[in-house]
Amino acid sequence: MKRKPVTTEKVDSLLPQTQCGLCSYDGCLPYAEAIAHNNESLSLCPPGGVEGLKSLGKLVDEDVSPFIAGMELKTKPTLLAVIREHECIGCTKCIQACPVDAIMGASKQMHTVINDECTGCELCVEPCPVDCIDLIEFNAHDNKTKIERAAQFRDRYRARNQRLANEKIDALKKHQQAKFSDQATRDPRASKKAAIEAALKRRQQLKDNKGEANE
Repeated sequence: MKRKPVTTEKVDSLLPQTQCGLCSYDGCLPYAEAIAHNNESLSLCPPGGVEGLKSLGKLVDEDVSPFIAGMELKTKPTLLAVIREHECIGCTKCIQACPVDAIMGASKQMHTVINDECTGCELCVEPCPVDCIDLIEFNAHDNKTKIERAAQFRDRYRARNQRLANEKIDALKKHQQAKFSDQATRDPRASKKAAIEAALKRRQQLKDNKGEANE
C-alpha cells in the first residue's frame, strides 16, 4: 500500500529526539528524511516504542501491526546517563560524543551530566576509557512532557550542530590566515601582489554591480 505523502518536519515531530542512532541514521532528522522521502521502515526507533510506531503509521497511513511484536521486544526504556564523578579523568570524550551538549566539564576536570538535558542516547558510554558512566532508568514522563522534552532535545541537537559548524568555519579561517601570514613572511612581494589583486577584484565587482543596477 502506498504511503500518504508527508513532510520531513511532520515525521520529525513524532520522533523522540534521543539522537541515539539506533535507527542506523545519524540522528532523528536524517531518519525522518528517510521516512518522508525514501520509504524507510517505520519500525527502526526503539526509544519511540510501540506508541511512536503507531503514531508514524497513522501519519503516513500505513498498517504497522506486523511490526508491533518486534517493537515490543526492542523498545528502549527512558534512560539517564550518570557519571561516577570521583572516577572521571576529564578526557572530554563523552562531551564530544553527546549529541545535545548535555555534559559539562573541561579537559582534566571532572565532568557531570545535566539531567534535564540528557536524552539517554548511550553514546557517551562507549568512548569513556575508564567506564565511569552508568545508565539508569527513571519513570517515564506523561505524554505532554515527552513532547516538550522532545522539542527541547531537538533544539539542543540543532544548536550543537550549528556550534560545530561555526567552529569548523573558524578553524578554517584561522588556517587560511596563518597560511597567508606565513606566505607574507616568506615573500613580502607575493603578499603585496595578492593584496593588489584582491583590491582590483573588489573594484571590478563594484563596477559590475553598479552596471547591473543601471540596466
